[in-house]
Amino acid sequence: MLGLTTPKAWTGDPALLWVVCAAWLYWLGGRHSARPRSTATERWRTASFVAGLATIVIALDSPIDDLAEKLLWVHMVQHILLLMVAPPLLALGRPWNRMWHGLPLDLRRRIARTVTQSPRWGPVRRAAQVLGDPVPSWLLFSGTLIAWHLPAPYDATLHSQATHALEHAMFFGTGLLFWTRVIDSPPWRSPLADAARAVYVGLAMIVSWVLAIVLAMAATPLYAAYAAEASRPGGISALGDQQLAAGVMWVPGSIPFTIAIICVAYRWLQPKQARPLAGSP
Repeated sequence: MLGLTTPKAWTGDPALLWVVCAAWLYWLGGRHSARPRSTATERWRTASFVAGLATIVIALDSPIDDLAEKLLWVHMVQHILLLMVAPPLLALGRPWNRMWHGLPLDLRRRIARTVTQSPRWGPVRRAAQVLGDPVPSWLLFSGTLIAWHLPAPYDATLHSQATHALEHAMFFGTGLLFWTRVIDSPPWRSPLADAARAVYVGLAMIVSWVLAIVLAMAATPLYAAYAAEASRPGGISALGDQQLAAGVMWVPGSIPFTIAIICVAYRWLQPKQARPLAGSP
């Protein structure tokens, strides 16, 4: 197996192209903006955005991606990074308007006119309106988490690069959809009050706990692809690997949810006159 620090251990996943394009647009948008970018708030948001992009690279373009094909618990780490770490970091960074302004003005106008006025884009506009509601976004996030951890779809991702890429895209996409209902990230603002956001996050955390319990309590390995491995790094058994994956989902996977619940509970308990306005730093 390749060493974790050797250049060949980094996979060159296509996700790296998205990360590079996002970073480039963010940089261009900052250059084109008339607003000052040297404030502490802007520096903090830039750091959050960069951390989110770095998380994607670590999840999909590092030795983690190679080890995930051999160890279930590493694969679970990868899923947590895509669902519960990268999306909230990007949402906190609020990069969307800045990235949009990184595009040429004429192109922005054409895109905006097409998306908002073209009849062909009508179904997309209606779908976006539906998915912007907290209930569909929660169901899609939780349903995606559960569906891809069923044995048949999970094993399929280990035998097909296209299926694996689809899984990753759905994790990241539904993760962004979910976390932008929790964290205001203009132009997306959550319609939920603080108490409702805490419940929203708490219910999603319970879903991840149920999945972790199923993995931990199973008497036999659930995923044939991992069970068929003749040997694993570290000499761990297939069942032990599965139980470790359950622990990863239960403990590290709960940390982002817990932080979010604490933050929104703190905001909720603040005196009304002391609360920051929506959209303020």
